Amino acid sequence: MSVPEDFIKGLILSVRSLLPVEPLVEECEKRNRLRLLTQFLEHLVSEGSQDVHVHNALGKIIIDSNNNPEHFLTTNPYYDSRVVGKYCEKRDPTLAVVAYRRGQCDEELVNVTNKNSLFKLQARYVVERMDGDLWEKVLNPENEFRRQLIDQVVSTALPESKSPEQVSAAVKAFMTADLPHELIELLEKIVLQNSAFSGNFNLQNLLILTAIKADPSRVMDYINRLDNFDGPAVGEVAVEAQLYEEAFAIFKKFNLNVQAVNVLLDNIRSIDRAVEFAFRVEEEAVWSQVGKAQLREGLVSDAIESFIRADDDTQFLDVIRAAEDANVYHDLVRYLLMVRQKTKEPRVDSELIYAYAKIDRLGEIEEFILMPNVANLPNVGDRLYDEALYEAAKIIFAFISNWAKLACTLVKLRQFQGAVDAARKANSSKTWKEVCFACVDAEEFRLAQICGLNIIIQVDDLEEVSEYYQNRGCFNELISLMESGLGLERAHMGIFTELGVLYARYRHEKLMEHIKLFATRLNIPKLIRACDEQQHWKELTYLYIQYDEFDNAATTIMNHSPEAWDHMQFKDVAVKVANVELYYKAVHFYLQEHPDLINDLLNVLALRVDHTRVVDIMRKAGHLLLVKPYMVAVQSNNVSAVNEALNEIYVEEEDYDRLRESIDMHDNFDQIGLAQKIEKHELLEMRRVAAYIYKKAGRWKQSIALSKKDNLYKDAMETCSQSGDRELAEELLVYFIEQGKKECFASCLFVCYDLIRPDVALELAWMNNMIDFAFPYLLQFIREYMGKVDELIKGKIEALSEVKAKEKEEKEVIAQQNMYAQLLPLALPAPPMPGMGGGFAPPPMGGMGMPPMPPFGMPPMGSY
Repeated sequence: MSVPEDFIKGLILSVRSLLPVEPLVEECEKRNRLRLLTQFLEHLVSEGSQDVHVHNALGKIIIDSNNNPEHFLTTNPYYDSRVVGKYCEKRDPTLAVVAYRRGQCDEELVNVTNKNSLFKLQARYVVERMDGDLWEKVLNPENEFRRQLIDQVVSTALPESKSPEQVSAAVKAFMTADLPHELIELLEKIVLQNSAFSGNFNLQNLLILTAIKADPSRVMDYINRLDNFDGPAVGEVAVEAQLYEEAFAIFKKFNLNVQAVNVLLDNIRSIDRAVEFAFRVEEEAVWSQVGKAQLREGLVSDAIESFIRADDDTQFLDVIRAAEDANVYHDLVRYLLMVRQKTKEPRVDSELIYAYAKIDRLGEIEEFILMPNVANLPNVGDRLYDEALYEAAKIIFAFISNWAKLACTLVKLRQFQGAVDAARKANSSKTWKEVCFACVDAEEFRLAQICGLNIIIQVDDLEEVSEYYQNRGCFNELISLMESGLGLERAHMGIFTELGVLYARYRHEKLMEHIKLFATRLNIPKLIRACDEQQHWKELTYLYIQYDEFDNAATTIMNHSPEAWDHMQFKDVAVKVANVELYYKAVHFYLQEHPDLINDLLNVLALRVDHTRVVDIMRKAGHLLLVKPYMVAVQSNNVSAVNEALNEIYVEEEDYDRLRESIDMHDNFDQIGLAQKIEKHELLEMRRVAAYIYKKAGRWKQSIALSKKDNLYKDAMETCSQSGDRELAEELLVYFIEQGKKECFASCLFVCYDLIRPDVALELAWMNNMIDFAFPYLLQFIREYMGKVDELIKGKIEALSEVKAKEKEEKEVIAQQNMYAQLLPLALPAPPMPGMGGGFAPPPMGGMGMPPMPPFGMPPMGSY
């Protein structure tokens, strides 16, 4: 239903502040009736309302009515730029740009200007905005309108700008976006045309630098047209970009002559142009650079000339090095004389002396060193010596009193006597050696010996001198030197040892005498090696003995006996060896080479050798009888092998007395084996020894049988008696009866008295009519029997007496105990009365298993 507008306006005004603005504006805007709210909104603004919706609605009304909308959009601070700008886009895009600019709505502004081709406005806004992100967005290659924007920035926005910051931001944005050609256009517009920034230092630098990077063909024109740029920095950039002619023009324009000539030398590589340029500018620094380049190219003489023109003494080290390589010492002398006038450097003076020496101007050297100078003369002298400039070196070393080097120099000049004199002043081992060796090479042996005597007193140098002489075959001269060294006050062990080594090698006949004379002053291990190498076995043995290496001494003697063996010496050595195996090796050695002395050796070794092993060695060799004296001497040790070997020898020699003695005194052998071996011997005494062995071994039957077989009845009876076997004894009685040996029967009864039973003896005697021969035995038996009976009776009587005495003693003890029991109550105190505080009386002592004690004051039991 249609309602008049005046009614609606009046209604709205009547409720003003009670109405919500945003829904009201939204509903009116939907119906295109926003103008109805004009008076309502103005009243709210006049009341000071800052509500954004109020101002947005008022702005939209002003835009629709075209009532100076630009003023509202520019001056009103309360409306929302995005909302109002969006409202303006379809009505008036320029007003939308104003609204968006006011709120810095970058994205909306760019979109509306792109859509309506308002690139000039966009360019002005982007330049004024100076925002890197915005520049990046509009200069993005994906932006299809980038070219139109760049054209407006170059042609309109930047030329209109008066702000250096805006220009700087734009240039930076172009550089960041990598648009060098567009940047050149921009800069040409600003710099080359008459603008506020045409003389700007930074922009001119940027223009040239950008051209160097993007369009080198324009660089030379810019160099010629522009004057206010950083020449040194831009020139360096041009050099880096390999625009050498442009760089040369820049340096030349700014009178940077050193940099300019460096471009000619280092980049354009034209020494001729550089020399021409140096002649034109006539600057010392330029000449110095030219000289350096000429030096690098190997033009040493030209370089020296350039340095002299430059009066440059700073490059003297390089000049010296190059001049020496090119061998231009005449020019070097000129340069060093110039340098010496400006600086006092030891290297300069030293090189000047060296240069004089190279061109053989020795007179100038003598004059120069007499003048004040700072030359390092020792180093110069060493250098001259190393390069074989000996005459010049001689002058230097003599002047500085370096006698060691002077001696070496004189040696090189073959002035040996002077060299020896200088070495004496130097008194250095190294110098003495050099002069000595040179004299040896020159066969000046008298002078060499003078030097050598001063060397060999040093232990460390002795061997070197000896090797040098020997390598050159001067053996006699070396021996003479060492013999002379023995008498020196500082003679040491090394001299005596080395002389011994030389004798071993070249004069064997003097070796032993030398060893014996100076045994305590020799390095024996070293001399041992020499004697071993030269195969002097006798001397080697002597040295081993002196060094207490008895094992080696013994081995050497046995291995080289024709030369080294001496019986007395070997005996002394053999008892001192540590290796036990050498004892047996010595036994083999004597058995093979000196069997007549083997017992003498074994007697010495008797306390050290294993006698069993020695016997085994001799047995295997088949010469056991050879060492009989040795075995007799050691038999006291009761060694089985020795005993058996000697017994074997005694059997072979039929020496039954010594065999019986051996058996009696030494029982550690195979007794049964020996007995079995000799029981069938043809000699009776040997068979008797076999029976004796069986008896000692407890084989009674075999011993008795063997004795009976040889009618050795006494031995048989003694064997029976020792056996303690009654059966054997009675069997022997039966044997005597069977053989009719009545006397033997009677003897056997007495010899085997303890073993034979009386009834058996009587029975055998009665049955064989031998009572008379048994009667002595019976008398003896009865007498012994009666004595035993008497002893038994006496013992029984004594036992009964002891039992009676013991019973009597027990009765006395019981009686005494009863007496103690009767006397105990008298000795105890009376029991306490009830209620008097007493305890209980202890039981009597007898009740506790102890004997009762007598009462106090009573005499002991013994007094009763």
